Amino acid sequence: MKIHLVLPLLGLFSCAHADFFTSIGHMTDLLNTEKDLVTSLKDYIKAEEQKLAQIKKWADKLDHLTDTATKDPEGFLGHPVNAFKLMKRLNTEWVKLENLILKDISDGFISNLTIQRQYFPNDEDQTGAAKALLRLQDTYNLDTDTISKGNLPGVKHKTSLTAEDCFDLGKTAYTDADYYHTELWMEQALSQLDAGEESSLDKVMVLDYLSYAVYQQGDLDKALTLTKLLLELDPEHQRGNGNLRYFEYIMSKESNKSSSSPSEGAELGTRKGRPKDHLPERQKYEKLCRGEGVKMTSRRQKRLFCRYFDGNKDPLLILSPTKQEDEWDKPRIVRYHDIISDEEISKVKELAKPRLRRATISNPITGVLETAQYRISKRRATVHDPQTGKLTTAQYRVSKSAWLSAYEDPVVARLNRRIEGVTGLDMSTAEELQVANYGMGGQYEPHFDFARKDEPDAFKELGTGNRVATWLFYMSDVEAGGATVFPEVGAAVYPKKGTAVFWYNLFESGEGDYSTRHAACPVLVGNKWVSNKWIHERGQEFRRPCNLSELE
Repeated sequence: MKIHLVLPLLGLFSCAHADFFTSIGHMTDLLNTEKDLVTSLKDYIKAEEQKLAQIKKWADKLDHLTDTATKDPEGFLGHPVNAFKLMKRLNTEWVKLENLILKDISDGFISNLTIQRQYFPNDEDQTGAAKALLRLQDTYNLDTDTISKGNLPGVKHKTSLTAEDCFDLGKTAYTDADYYHTELWMEQALSQLDAGEESSLDKVMVLDYLSYAVYQQGDLDKALTLTKLLLELDPEHQRGNGNLRYFEYIMSKESNKSSSSPSEGAELGTRKGRPKDHLPERQKYEKLCRGEGVKMTSRRQKRLFCRYFDGNKDPLLILSPTKQEDEWDKPRIVRYHDIISDEEISKVKELAKPRLRRATISNPITGVLETAQYRISKRRATVHDPQTGKLTTAQYRVSKSAWLSAYEDPVVARLNRRIEGVTGLDMSTAEELQVANYGMGGQYEPHFDFARKDEPDAFKELGTGNRVATWLFYMSDVEAGGATVFPEVGAAVYPKKGTAVFWYNLFESGEGDYSTRHAACPVLVGNKWVSNKWIHERGQEFRRPCNLSELE
């Protein structure tokens, strides 16, 4: 009986890894590609219209001629010129017309399309984009109708989803056995079809997926109702009829269990909700992303100040001190305003964009960089695999990033010198400037920048000790979402172009400050560019002397 519940396998995904969805910066190139294709398509349409105009003109001329000739065939052909032209038309001109009709003028367009196709997104990109929408839906508590209608905060170019788009989102969730989101998006597709939206989407197929998703979540009554609705539309539906019999059998069995032992009949109906998550602080993290749960009392707020700061008499800052603002007290997080110019930002992005790769992070065991799946930005984030120590793609980091050295351009060297002047820390042992661009729903889930005690070899390759501090430039404004949050302390810092934030990851004793665990919230609307500098312990011995107190 259960075999009837299995839906057809969805299409296989290609094995290519373009990762366009992980960087808005790279996705802008796709718009230019599509624009070129539309221009090529319009040229092809114009050529076809000219071809059809020639054929129509010839047909109209012959229509009039043959209409006249067939009314008095002998009289018409009695004119020797008409007789000659008939021979010529049938022997020569109709052949020319045949060649014109058979002429394929699509070669130019098809050739252009074939060339451009190698740069197209693949199935992985489409799936990644779909999952990004689901992530945004969960993080920012958005209902499917809001997303479908495009009613998002700060949008400049509003657009909506079709019923078929909603169905595809549901199918993506179904492929991952995520029946919670499958149900939500299949219901949205069904709602839009019921509202009269014109679509080629088969309502029976939507009900097929929806009833199965509902059943998998334990709502047998609803699954049965949806299956009956499906069979009203298609009484011969094989799987639907099988499911109906199976659901009725299960309900009968559950009913018997309930009458004999109430506790046994309560098995179904308890599995609804989002899929189980690997992140223990998921709820706290997402609340901060929404601007909820910030733990800053008014009393503590009064201790935060703004000031002009000269980096303890740094020569570069004495005559032109920087604007420093306290963002948080413990851990101390400070923001520097107007610390990077628009021209410098443009140069950094120009240098980084050609090199953007799926972001990597350092494996805590081996110290090798790996792609991080929890970070969604470009260079597609990599993380250090805890078992192998090598860098792998991090699924909790969705971004693409690139690394810039000081010797590559004077702007990078100037930024490094500025960071050293403001922080008073030695940059010679710091990591290169990392530039990141976040894609659809781009995020970096809660993590530590420093290596913990169970990761003794995390930065062994560098030989510069642990990451003592983090400097983060914000190189773009973000219309909605994209905050940097610290779940342990309830802090949230929002992107502001031209500013930078700074905090210490280690106490003066060298012990890690676990309150600095932080995350980059998914970008809801906009394009987020950041660059960061991880500053290491070596070289700071006299600039930030060790303290004997462990937590100071």
